[in-house]
Amino acid sequence: MRSPGRPPVARREHRQRFWKAIALGLSSEDAAVVCGVSQAVGTRWFRECGGMPSISLAPLSGHYLSFAEREEIAILKAQGCGVREIARRVGRSPSTISRELRRNAATRGGVLEYRATTAQWHADRRARRPKVAKLAGNVPLWEYVQDRLVGLITAPDGITVPGPNVRWIGRRHGRRKDRRWARSWSPEQIAGRLRVDFPHDETMRISHEAIYQALYVQGRGALRRELSACLRTGRALRVPRARTRGRGKQFVTPEVLISQRPAEAADRAVPGHWEGDLILGLGSSAIGTLVERSTRFTMLLRLPRMDGHGDQARVHNGPALAGHGAQAVRDAIATSILTLPAQLRRSLTWDQGAEMAQHAQLRIDTGLQVFFCDPHSPWQRGTNENTNGLLRQYFPKGTDLSKHSADDLAAVAAALNGRPRKTLNWQTPAEALNELLSNPSTAGGVATTP
Repeated sequence: MRSPGRPPVARREHRQRFWKAIALGLSSEDAAVVCGVSQAVGTRWFRECGGMPSISLAPLSGHYLSFAEREEIAILKAQGCGVREIARRVGRSPSTISRELRRNAATRGGVLEYRATTAQWHADRRARRPKVAKLAGNVPLWEYVQDRLVGLITAPDGITVPGPNVRWIGRRHGRRKDRRWARSWSPEQIAGRLRVDFPHDETMRISHEAIYQALYVQGRGALRRELSACLRTGRALRVPRARTRGRGKQFVTPEVLISQRPAEAADRAVPGHWEGDLILGLGSSAIGTLVERSTRFTMLLRLPRMDGHGDQARVHNGPALAGHGAQAVRDAIATSILTLPAQLRRSLTWDQGAEMAQHAQLRIDTGLQVFFCDPHSPWQRGTNENTNGLLRQYFPKGTDLSKHSADDLAAVAAALNGRPRKTLNWQTPAEALNELLSNPSTAGGVATTP
């Protein structure tokens, strides 16, 4: 509990230290210990603010007049300087000076007299927070926003109609089964639609950020926090950016990003540059996919569950027994890629998944250079993504992929490699690979594959 005798200045300093610690990536409990308050207080501060700081940690923006500038304005005004002359000397626009002299002047005695201290007091009073939220003071706007967050769908004639019934099939995270995002609008959609539905009513305007704050921040006095279940994410608290920045993969360094990949891989003229990924199924089952960029030749990696999976508790920082851990994926790639000639082992492009944490050892074992796509950029491995879509015909989502044997995977790969492709002028990937390998100028005289 906060000490009742603690002065407001001390409380503000504690909150500032708390949010600075949060900005560095600490949890609310650790930040509370750092700033000298209990963990319960830190958790309460974090939840009350929706995961975002309630006070500004940055210095006052130069967009606003400072007290020193107001003192200079008062002196120049007393000397009889005009608005434009004051603006030129202070370095502000004339409209800023004119508005400052009009809004923040002292009015005692019925005469507008500008004093720096009085003007600063007016500015501070006007900047006090929190103010009454826009949604809390505008009932029609509040009803409009809440109805669309809840998911009340209206027909063009204004009659409310039931929305789609999204069946819960148990394949997603448990808390998602109660979410109503299938019928609700997002805050950005609501803010944009207001201008269409009320083109001439300026009171019916609100930003999507204000809607988010009304959901997340306690005390904004507008929307119920449980309506956050209507958002696509269903997140009840915001996640500070410092935490998301700390989630990067430590094994991905600038030297192995896709920007460092040889230029010959981009034009697809030289074979031997591969793209890889995993397709996932039920029960932590997975199949690895490798696609050659020039010929679209596909290889499938069987990743069976390791001994002990499901029979014992998972060991912290122990090996992944699901079959698609870093060690299992490394061994599967090495086993398959070493069956190819050296000229077909030039590079491999993967996404930033943890299954490639042992890429350095893979390069030592096979001589294959490994590169990683930028975060959230699957289009940089477009060939592999397209192939994964084709493979879903054989390995549908929501099925156990571990039941497929090595012969099953070989048969599927043979089917894909034996189908003519439009991008290859209706050649099959197997024929295109053999043609490239039989050309000494592109493949270095490698013998034709059977």
